[in-house]
Amino acid sequence: LADEVALTLRADEFPVVIGGDHSIAIGTWSGVARVLGEPFGLLWIDAHLDSHTPETSYSGAVHGMPLACLLGRGDKRLLNIGLNGPQVSAAHTVILGPRSYEPEEIEFLQRMGVRIIDSEEVQQRGFATCLDEAIAIVASAPAGFGVTLDLDAIDPRLAPGVGSPEPDGLVSYDVLTAMHWLATQSGLKALEIVEYNPDRDRHGVTAALISDLIEQILPAGKK
Repeated sequence: LADEVALTLRADEFPVVIGGDHSIAIGTWSGVARVLGEPFGLLWIDAHLDSHTPETSYSGAVHGMPLACLLGRGDKRLLNIGLNGPQVSAAHTVILGPRSYEPEEIEFLQRMGVRIIDSEEVQQRGFATCLDEAIAIVASAPAGFGVTLDLDAIDPRLAPGVGSPEPDGLVSYDVLTAMHWLATQSGLKALEIVEYNPDRDRHGVTAALISDLIEQILPAGKK
């Protein structure tokens, strides 16, 4: 996947990656880092933090580890795929909307300097205000930034076709609005949408939402 994403960027195309669990982010964003030649900003929209290491993981599931890997921590077989060291810049990485995580992940991310805007903060401050802050952080990365959206960030009543649903998530309208505003940022390099599970979808609702999300974010001329 890293090879394919890198080839796409070098061809001056805009990568859109659609996948299952979030472990694929290791490949997607390592490929971007390889082309950019330095760590970049990343907006990680998710119900979870995905920042365990093999030493802290409760389950051993790799899909709970991809952001840690991109920050340079984890199984050595999953590191240094694009660059030697971190693939993304911790200071320009924001996790938006998490509501299910373990204390070990919080401790790791705070130590790394990653901004976490959890669901409680979103409810208190409002989605638009939190999104503005998130964009300001990730878009200020000198090399540009990417967006990875785990569909379980959205309330499962609105996006049922996911593998790890968590109640009380974001509303579809807010996430669509976020994609629209993110598309206006000149530094946007790639989009990734993960966690889609068609076996759990109802009447194609989640599939249609994916299509709408992509339509909102694709740069002008790439649609």
